[in-house]
Formats: sequence, structure tokens, C-alpha cells
Amino acid sequence: MDFALILFSLLLVTGSVWLLDRFVLARRRGNEAAEPWWVEYAKSFFPVILAVFLIRSFLVEPFKIPSGSMIPTLQVGDFILVNKFTYGIRLPVVGKKLVQMNDPQRGDVMVFHYPENPSIDYIKRVVALPGDIVEYRNKRLRINGVEQPARPDGEYNYVEQGLNFVHTLKHIETLDGREHSILTNPDRATLYLDSVAEFPGRENCVYGDEMVRCRVPDGYYFTMGDNRDNSRDSRYWGFVPDNQIVGKAFLIWMNFGELGRVGLSID
Repeated sequence: MDFALILFSLLLVTGSVWLLDRFVLARRRGNEAAEPWWVEYAKSFFPVILAVFLIRSFLVEPFKIPSGSMIPTLQVGDFILVNKFTYGIRLPVVGKKLVQMNDPQRGDVMVFHYPENPSIDYIKRVVALPGDIVEYRNKRLRINGVEQPARPDGEYNYVEQGLNFVHTLKHIETLDGREHSILTNPDRATLYLDSVAEFPGRENCVYGDEMVRCRVPDGYYFTMGDNRDNSRDSRYWGFVPDNQIVGKAFLIWMNFGELGRVGLSID
């Protein structure tokens, strides 16, 4: 369900009723007659819907984290805020960029429309930019032939949905001088080749045992989850096109199960 489209439809309906009443209906019924209930409701909701639509379309948009693919950076149940203008101002609903601002950078946590089903929003970390050669081999990341630093940071254990206990190794990875935590599971393979889909630009990628190497096409980005062995990301479904980018995640504003996470910045 496309909430932006629903919100836009409600805006059109309530706005049309407001205009119709202002220029036609109000004159016909005179000053003494009461407004019909549907006119009253539409006029009451129109400014609220307009404000929400403008804020959500051009400033910030809330999202809820539904899966563990970005653990430990983001936890299941985190409610986050996404900056809608940092990568440029886009037309609501259609997503066409009107004003170019910043480009996504390596290390950004980015929300985008899932390329296989654009009605679904995904959140992953940008690891490679247009023109980059990205390689993930034996659970180590290389960009343009340079292995990205990842120092050990102990163990990290968590419980998945269904009460499955998961043991992982934690590392601090550095991309372009920016540090973030990643997890790898010693009991899982680097890549499951039978799960790799056919996707636009797959001819730019080479797959093998325990590795994938891709040249990122112009206008596209390569993303990965921080929970590397529990994330279906660009390794499996390909590149993120610029026209499907939603924005940059920057703040956790609520987690009802863990209030201590409220107010944390997303790095």
C-alpha cells in the first residue's frame, strides 16, 4: 500500500471540497445556512493533511524497522526519521528529482524503494557509488581494489523472531573515514548463489564461491545490510537506481521496547 499516494488522494479530495465550497456552495446557501457535514469535515482535515503531506514529502518521513538486517545499527522496532531533502528535492508520489543537492556517500544509511517491488521501502548502507568496483569476498569488503578496514570488536549475540539465538562476530568497519559496526555469522556462508536473482545490470557482476564483484553502473548504488549474513541486499537483487531513493536515515525517535534508544543518531 502506497501511503504517499493515499495521502495525496486525500489532499486532492479535501482540497477540492474546500475550493468548491468557497467559490460555489457557500454562495448558494447564504450566510445563515449551516455547512453540510461532509463540507465541514473536508475543510477541517484539509490543512492538517496538507501540512503532513508537505512535511512528509519534502522534509522528514518516519519509518519503522521491520527486520534485523541492519543490526546492530538499527534494531527491530526502531522508529526512525529520514531526511527527504539531503539528496535532492523530488516530486511527491512520482519521485522525479527537481533540485539536485547532495549525492549519497559511502557509509550513508539510506532508505529507498525496493527495486524488485517499489511499493516496499528498504533500508541499507551505501557501500559503493556509481563507477566503483565493489567486491565482497570471504566476508571482507573491497572498494576499487582496496580492502576496507574492519577491526574486531568482540562478539554480539541477539535473539531473532521465533526466539532463535544468533551468535555473531562484531567488527568496526570504516568507509571513507566513517566508522560503523557490522556483524558476521561464522556459521553462515559469505553468499548463497542459489538466492541471487536476475536483475538489471547483472552483466556487471561476477559471482563465485564466497565472493561477488560488481562494477556499479552510472546512476546506481550498491548497498548492504550491517548484519551481513542476515541481509538480502545488492548482492542478491542488484543496484539501487537514483530515482528510487527516498532519503537518508538520521535519527531514532522511538522504540517502545527499548526507550534508551530514543534520540540516538544513525551513523
